[in-house]
Amino acid sequence: MKIEGKEYRTIWFDDDKKVVKIIDQTKLPYKFIIKDLKTVKDAINAIKIMEVRGAPLIGGTAAFGMVLAILENNDLDFLKKASEELIKSRPTAINLQWAVHRMNNKLSMINSNDLFRVALKEAKEICDEDVKFCENIGINGLKLIEEIYNKKKDTVNILTHCNAGWLATINWGTATSPIYHAHKKGIPIHVWVDETRPRNQGANLTSFELNEEKVSNTIIADNTGGILMQRGEVDMCIVGTDRTLSTGDVCNKIGTYLKALAAHDNNVPFYVALPSSTIDWNIKDFKDIPIEERNPEELSYIEGKDENNNITKVLIYPETSRSMNIAFDITPAKYVTGLITEKGICEASKEGLKQIFNK
Repeated sequence: MKIEGKEYRTIWFDDDKKVVKIIDQTKLPYKFIIKDLKTVKDAINAIKIMEVRGAPLIGGTAAFGMVLAILENNDLDFLKKASEELIKSRPTAINLQWAVHRMNNKLSMINSNDLFRVALKEAKEICDEDVKFCENIGINGLKLIEEIYNKKKDTVNILTHCNAGWLATINWGTATSPIYHAHKKGIPIHVWVDETRPRNQGANLTSFELNEEKVSNTIIADNTGGILMQRGEVDMCIVGTDRTLSTGDVCNKIGTYLKALAAHDNNVPFYVALPSSTIDWNIKDFKDIPIEERNPEELSYIEGKDENNNITKVLIYPETSRSMNIAFDITPAKYVTGLITEKGICEASKEGLKQIFNK
């Protein structure tokens, strides 16, 4: 996808310098900075402080993190320790664990002389697969948008939450992929972009990338979606997910559950877009999903550009107040109209997922 008219992926390997290149998302939308990750600790830190974020991109970063670990120390014991630290860096997104396990399975029987070559090839394949998965999610989700447009013959209004765009993946995005495909086909699209407190990924990232792709969008406060649905100004919701269970229950950025409830009450279709790498086939009860709780300062401080174009961080809460920063919530399958995957669209249920993934 594009930034300032130039095509980028969110992560790639520089074969000449033997470093991993990322777009530092903590600096967007005010600064566009490409950062080098030189060590596995750099990769772990990038995941922790959300220089990279979004389940598929975290998985890709973890895979490349293991490549960096091999460059540092071509030793399986060191790689094992690096794997454990990568998995602990953010607990909720299943792609992180999935990518590390896939890399380890590939490398476990490889001669030490071939570790780097095989690891780099596998990490690149993980990223290339995600691009294809997200492109197919867009092709499948496009059909839903076309159905609405063919009935309405007017702009299709889509509400999304957080950033499930190309910046959260390697390219295309999950929730945004159907939107980009519809836009490229000439279907008039308008996106309601939830601000998504506390880190404002909707405002800072989703709106930014939609602007770059010339897709009409409006940022709204997190709690505005309900009244827009009541007014009939939302045709459908599409969100992403950090972990979806085989039962169809969806774990996503905090606030997703409330959007699903509002959509259910107003008969607005609520879809979740995801690649198969985001499905957790093991956990059966959503109460067992590890829910990340982040630093409360993400709530009490906000960062932005002042009148002198300086990036400034300011306190917006009383200094003595306590705050709680739960990063994700659970949307039960009964509130999900359908899951948009690279294999097709299915019911959010064990039977629905089993049907298209032959599990």
